[in-house]
Amino acid sequence: MKGILIAGIGNIFLGDDAFGVHVAQRLLQRGVRDGVRVVDFGIRSVDLIYALLDGYDAVILVDATPRGGEPGTLYAIEPDLTKMGPDPVEMEAHSMNPVTVLRAAKAMGGELDNILLIGCEPETLGPEEGLLGLSACVEAAVEQALLVVDSLVEELVMEKLQYLQREV
Repeated sequence: MKGILIAGIGNIFLGDDAFGVHVAQRLLQRGVRDGVRVVDFGIRSVDLIYALLDGYDAVILVDATPRGGEPGTLYAIEPDLTKMGPDPVEMEAHSMNPVTVLRAAKAMGGELDNILLIGCEPETLGPEEGLLGLSACVEAAVEQALLVVDSLVEELVMEKLQYLQREV
């Protein structure tokens, strides 16, 4: 098994945008099973692109995901990478857009077969001058997200074990 990458994404200076960072930090504090790598990528999109090129069996991205729901709502999204066209990729040095990162990794030859996004509806991305800390509803969603990530990791590991048993 090549392993599972869990990537926390977000800007700690933009309120609830730091959701993925908080989830990654909590996972790192409590520890994870063998074969799982947790990284707080923050806004380092180029680092995430190169990590995606490492050929993980699965990648779980964790990020604030505004979709119009109630703040604190969690979403499990499987991006449709077939709809990502060959458009040129424009990167910003101090921000992270998961779609742009996935497009760039795909353009660089990355095999992105098993990508999942655990998103959380933000309440606030803070005022223009920035905001440290999560809103109460997004902070509460961090604990729920940990359970979702744990469940996904277990499911992915079991799928891989079943696949390996069929091959033997």
